[in-house]
Amino acid sequence: MATFPITKRGAEMLKAELHRLKTVDRPNVIQAIADARAQGDLSENADYDAAKERQGFIEGRIAEIEGKLSSAQIIDPAEVNAGGRVVFGATVELEDEDSGNPVTYQIVGEDEADIKLGLVNIGSPIARALIGKEEGDVAEVQAPGGVRRYEIVAVRYE
Repeated sequence: MATFPITKRGAEMLKAELHRLKTVDRPNVIQAIADARAQGDLSENADYDAAKERQGFIEGRIAEIEGKLSSAQIIDPAEVNAGGRVVFGATVELEDEDSGNPVTYQIVGEDEADIKLGLVNIGSPIARALIGKEEGDVAEVQAPGGVRRYEIVAVRYE
């Protein structure tokens, strides 16, 4: 089974979601199924059907998270020292060469990516363009609007 990288924070988020699913959501849906069964005829019971569907979703998500956590390679960015190179977990300060606008991204795993928070997936075009580069290098990113060039201003491991 292949491993995939995830930051320590991302692993903690998955563990918290798994805990909530097992201790809150699963018992709630079991109770909803029991309540729907108590209403009688299940063949025309929309509450029962909805609860069973929700239960299927919850059990599927639990299995998915457990699988991901079992094959995850948890990386603490604060313990990474790549000599100033951009690697998984690094926070990279960039400057758009065209507009001069500064942007900051942290390269993270698929499950924790959120572009609004500056968290980019390791498989994204921007992350692939940045990996291996150092401060002062220029990364070219193939964007929908054409090639964008970013100068790497700083690389941090936090």
